[in-house]
Amino acid sequence: MGAKERSAPRAGVAFGPAQRQNRTRSTACGRWRRKLAELVGAPVAFAADCVGADAEEKSRALTNGGILLLENVRYHPEEEANDDGFSRQLAALCDGLFVCDAFGSAHRAHASVVGITRFVRQAAAGLLMERELAYLGKALSSPERPFVAMLGGAKVSDKIEVVDNLMNVADAMLIGGGMAYTFLKSQGLPVGKSLVEADKVDLARRLLANAQERHFRLLLPSDHVVGAEFRADTETRTVPVAETPDGWMGLDIGPETIRAFPRKSRGPRPLSGTAPWAFFEMPAFAKGTLQMASAVAAATERGATSIVGGGDSVAALHQTGLADKISHISTGGGASLEFLAGKKAARRRGAHRQGISSNIDLELEVPRAQTCDGRQLEDVQDAGGDARVFCGVQAAGGRRG
Repeated sequence: MGAKERSAPRAGVAFGPAQRQNRTRSTACGRWRRKLAELVGAPVAFAADCVGADAEEKSRALTNGGILLLENVRYHPEEEANDDGFSRQLAALCDGLFVCDAFGSAHRAHASVVGITRFVRQAAAGLLMERELAYLGKALSSPERPFVAMLGGAKVSDKIEVVDNLMNVADAMLIGGGMAYTFLKSQGLPVGKSLVEADKVDLARRLLANAQERHFRLLLPSDHVVGAEFRADTETRTVPVAETPDGWMGLDIGPETIRAFPRKSRGPRPLSGTAPWAFFEMPAFAKGTLQMASAVAAATERGATSIVGGGDSVAALHQTGLADKISHISTGGGASLEFLAGKKAARRRGAHRQGISSNIDLELEVPRAQTCDGRQLEDVQDAGGDARVFCGVQAAGGRRG
């Protein structure tokens, strides 16, 4: 592919939704293809496989402004194995430029994230990746104060490192949702048959002791809505946590907690973390989650910088109609958690030799000059007139990466 002139690439090849193989082949891609065509106002070509003769032929046939969407890379086991041969096949679809804009997949050492960078001339982070790094990176490296972290969801086990790392950064942490009951049980409080990770009770106790030693404000619900059964029409009561009746389970935070928690986030710079605060899918138990979302939106209107991440949290936020009131909604589920836990992204062996612009490191700022917009791409060699850019993209709104 000899370069004849220097110009901005005018055509692109995009990965299909990097989802698990739980859909009929091409069903998801067909939906995203139609949506992408609607957004760009132009036809979008489609290849029924992400590698092979058909994909290569359609890639070479792209004209100015053309876009080719490829089938789900995860139909190939070589993707998750980060196989060199598969990575080389993916790289063959472009003229040497790979743009990774899939923050939600950036923590995975897969072929379409890491392997491909070894076989292209230039690799770069896209604008979505830059935005994620800018918001999450600043929150961890140089947050404005006070910084309040709000965590929910079912399990402590998948957020242990997040809790531990944020205690080094934040000024306070609010914990709700199912994971709160493991902490409450570790304090000797009655939790009935609420969701508890029995093997993590000692760990929760240690985290609370660590917070106390550091004089760190780690706040748990003081009251909750309990139900006799996990059913939308179950009998309910609102009681202090210390008065939880035997055989009942916590299903939502109570009114006192709803009043108290937002007061803790009234400073100028809260961070709303991941996962909902109750079983918000059932309207009867959605009040706590929706009220917390409203509190974050209100703080944002007062000048706070708010960040919301996690598929369920984002779904709850959209349910309130307040999504446009949040400073940044992260597209990463596991990637956001790993970032907040202080982990680096998937190890990009050789990535810097290929010119990758970001390694998702807490200490790394992504230089504006290396991100992927028209001005920066002007410096990429064009192969004879119609450059083909291979863009790794994550389907917007995807709850699993």
